[in-house]
Amino acid sequence: MMDEPLIFLDLETTGIRTTRDRITEIAALRVEHGEVTSRWHRLINPKVRIPAPISALTGIDDAMVEDAPTFTEVAEELREWLGPALLVAHNARFDYGFLRNAFRLAGVEFSAEVICTLRLSRRLAPQEREHNLAALLERHGIVTATRHRAMADAEALLALWRQWQVAYPPTRLADELQRQRRLPSLPAHLDPGMIQALPATPGVYLMHGENDLPLYIGKSVNIRSRVMSHFQADHRDDREMRLAQQVRHIDWRETAGDLGAQLLEARLIKKRQPILNRRLRRSGRLVGWSWPMTASRPELCQADTLTGQEAESMMGLFRSTRDARQALHQIAADQGLCLRLLGLEKGRGACFASQLGRCRGACRGDEPLAEHTARARDALARLQIHHWPWEGRLAIGERGPTGAQGWHLVDHWCHLGSADSLAGLTALAEEKGRFDVDTYRILRRFLDGEGADRLTLVTLPRQADA
Repeated sequence: MMDEPLIFLDLETTGIRTTRDRITEIAALRVEHGEVTSRWHRLINPKVRIPAPISALTGIDDAMVEDAPTFTEVAEELREWLGPALLVAHNARFDYGFLRNAFRLAGVEFSAEVICTLRLSRRLAPQEREHNLAALLERHGIVTATRHRAMADAEALLALWRQWQVAYPPTRLADELQRQRRLPSLPAHLDPGMIQALPATPGVYLMHGENDLPLYIGKSVNIRSRVMSHFQADHRDDREMRLAQQVRHIDWRETAGDLGAQLLEARLIKKRQPILNRRLRRSGRLVGWSWPMTASRPELCQADTLTGQEAESMMGLFRSTRDARQALHQIAADQGLCLRLLGLEKGRGACFASQLGRCRGACRGDEPLAEHTARARDALARLQIHHWPWEGRLAIGERGPTGAQGWHLVDHWCHLGSADSLAGLTALAEEKGRFDVDTYRILRRFLDGEGADRLTLVTLPRQADA
């Protein structure tokens, strides 16, 4: 079917995570003009314990690999043996991902062109539901004495390859192979047409798993390029590997520019709660310091449902009580404030820090209480949310690389919505926003950053002011 040398490859590993799990066995068959001309087979000492379920599946346990070489010890030999030949593997992203990562850890440069028989099977028999190796062997009547050992699976893969040469016209096989070699490396269960349809423009992409489960939401100034980068890095990162294994469908929403993409991403992540997003997923549980003028010390308040104006009165917003208390501890240490007077230390009389010279002694009368309170208020005020400087709502216009324009309506750091035109924002006149710390940081970054001069700012009256 192909004139160039082929290497049928199979690995056994300690798990499925390319960056954390390790190879335990490698087997490869070099095939030239349809005949096996060379074999390479090694057990590999992974230098980690092999989990019992993996040993039960493969038959490879710790004792079997105890005296085996490590991958680093065979890396140069294996690279030389593989040469420039075309690799053939079933679910090639798994085997090739592990192989690339192992070579990388060994400090050896390696890359190869790979044919994935899983993807090829999906193209050759789209009417079939199962395309795992066991199902293919059964469907084609191929009997193997052993499964889940590297050499047995490599030989089974070669037998399947030979069966395909009988079962399908040569031109069909050649066309599908050429097609696969032209396409970028994608998970076998993703339709290449879906990737080709992705726009090379700013926006947000949404990756879904089985039953439309939200897996990951991301943003980019080039959606297509960013999506492809996930699949080019899946052998180096556990999250990217999980994403490549689980993704079944990709949606996207174009925006005019980067600001719109970041605002939309923050909103969608909190709404959809995709399982592989962490940084922006937390939508509530904010706390902050408040210090009413009648109070003698700052008070920790829940800040989950603040309006923008309410948020501006808070002296810092934090993801947890622990973070808030740590921030106040640091301020006290930097300013020589009393932990006891701030409510961070229980007891009466002089605080422990004053005995170490770290407190100016307001707790024992060395510093006037009013002066200590003023210093503490001033220090905490530096954490305060930036005061909203506009007299009304702010319409922010941006023009993207394609010339498309987008407008975003913001009031007291709350994103109320977006539209394609300034006039389109009138539909958002009655919207009331909830303060979101991620949105606040995005807006501050764009409005205070180097690209601020490329934004168009228009102040609009609030409905009550109109």
